[in-house]
Amino acid sequence: MKRQKVYIAGFDVFKKDSILIGKEYQSLCVKYGFEGLYPLDNVANFDQEKQKIAQDIFIANRNMIDECDIVIANINPFRGKEADSGTIWECGYASALGKIVYGYMDDTCDYVDSFANAEKVKIYNEQYDANGMAIEDFNYPINLMIACSSQIIKGEFEDVLKAITLTN
Repeated sequence: MKRQKVYIAGFDVFKKDSILIGKEYQSLCVKYGFEGLYPLDNVANFDQEKQKIAQDIFIANRNMIDECDIVIANINPFRGKEADSGTIWECGYASALGKIVYGYMDDTCDYVDSFANAEKVKIYNEQYDANGMAIEDFNYPINLMIACSSQIIKGEFEDVLKAITLTN
């Protein structure tokens, strides 16, 4: 039987030990009967213009998503309250292709609850942040477009693999 391929998405690629993290995630994939595709396994030529490097990385990662069966994404907040925008693009692209998308988060409380009272004001049952922007309140931990197009798991990468294995 052919192993399902899992595209490993998330901001982990920006961490100092990103290669080691990728290898750990790939080992976990094998443990649960999957093949892990990690973006940093792609080879990029860094002896060219930065925009060409970026295009090469984009195309290589997109090709990996085309090849995968499942996307597992780290959608924890990255550099603020929101998930990494590149990861969110990958989730949306995979969803549009009909791939199964899972996101994992340390905290799956409602998004609106992630704002301290000092950061939000309630006006006519709507809540606004300190910048006057409405705060989504749909009982999801993340923007509705991601929450409605993926399965959100509280925990870590391995917790998603366990959940997938239990449902298959």
